[in-house]
Amino acid sequence: MKLSALHGGDRKKKKRVGRGPGSGLGKTAGRGHKGFGSRSGKRKYDGYEGGQFPLFRKVPHRGFTRGHFYNPYFVVNFDMINRIYHDGDVVSVETLKEKGRIPKVHTGGIKILSRGTLEKKVRIEAQAYSASAKKSLDEKKVEYKVIGKE
Repeated sequence: MKLSALHGGDRKKKKRVGRGPGSGLGKTAGRGHKGFGSRSGKRKYDGYEGGQFPLFRKVPHRGFTRGHFYNPYFVVNFDMINRIYHDGDVVSVETLKEKGRIPKVHTGGIKILSRGTLEKKVRIEAQAYSASAKKSLDEKKVEYKVIGKE
């Protein structure tokens, strides 16, 4: 097969609208006269009803969500503790914020998970622990405390 042997015509020409009366799509370019759809930059959102009072504003909103009060835990694994802490350090929300590992605006607690193996002798103060993390902390005799549950 040679490049010169390829047949042409496999490209469709782009429809050029609004290019005068002879083109077949001149003047309003298929957009009709006036109105919202005729303007540039039009973008109808989902649920738009053509200016009619939309259904989602008519229907009453009931119920409750915990979204405003929900503070998810920031997950800390053993391998992360090994990487950023030294022997004798305290693992807590405050020290993680100081080290830049969690956002300063984080209002939730931390949860300790057991990925990796804990090789440092640290003291851990967290709001939650996984069952496997508690088990391995007890086996290694690492001092840990559940805070915020008094």
